[in-house]
Amino acid sequence: MKLTIIGFWGGYPKANAASTGYLLEHEGFKLMIDFGSGVLAKMQNYVQPEELDALVLSHYHPDHVADIGVLQHARLIQGFLGKKSSQLPIYGHTQDKQEFAKLTYKNITKGVAYNPAKKLEIGPFTISFIPAVHPVPCYAMRIEAGGNSLVYTADTSYKEEFIPFASGADLLLSECNFYGNQDGKGAGHMNSLDNGKLANHAGVKQLVLTHLPHYGEIDQLVSEASTLFSGPITLAREGLELTL
Repeated sequence: MKLTIIGFWGGYPKANAASTGYLLEHEGFKLMIDFGSGVLAKMQNYVQPEELDALVLSHYHPDHVADIGVLQHARLIQGFLGKKSSQLPIYGHTQDKQEFAKLTYKNITKGVAYNPAKKLEIGPFTISFIPAVHPVPCYAMRIEAGGNSLVYTADTSYKEEFIPFASGADLLLSECNFYGNQDGKGAGHMNSLDNGKLANHAGVKQLVLTHLPHYGEIDQLVSEASTLFSGPITLAREGLELTL
């Protein structure tokens, strides 16, 4: 599996950047995980809209889904220009039926409901879900392919159930919206110490901090998490590629 970070800011994108969006590739299959504000523009540096094979969404907050509408228009326009592609499946939960309905657009995209209690097969990927702790229904994912595993926390505050869910993962892509001296529980987010604790107890091979705050010295997040986790810790950045 190859992971490319497209967007990584929490809440909204900084200037010339993007909020949440990650490209995961294996055996030629291109899967986007979440698709927030600014992701479409940045994604085109790595893959074109008509080349995507599927999307999977953790939840429907704008910083995770804002660019789906413009992705739909991009594939529509590319079709007019002769770059025909099949209907793009966008996988999401149905606990917000109004938002789920927006995933289907003409014959361009099709909303496909996933059952969080069951494993989901998308191309070469097998995805398991666990409920996150967030103000709206949201699901963390464990994605496996080729004998490797990636765990994406989505947006959540800390909970002990993440430890067995992330156990032994090759990569933990974990939200880190708060510094160690802050409590993110009320907002449904983790801080740097939560991340270090989770990575350590789950025994993951590496930790990537994402969904980053817009203030402070973000390198501090790494130093704080490293007090509890001795493995490799990386801050998400646009274009970061990691091969598992």
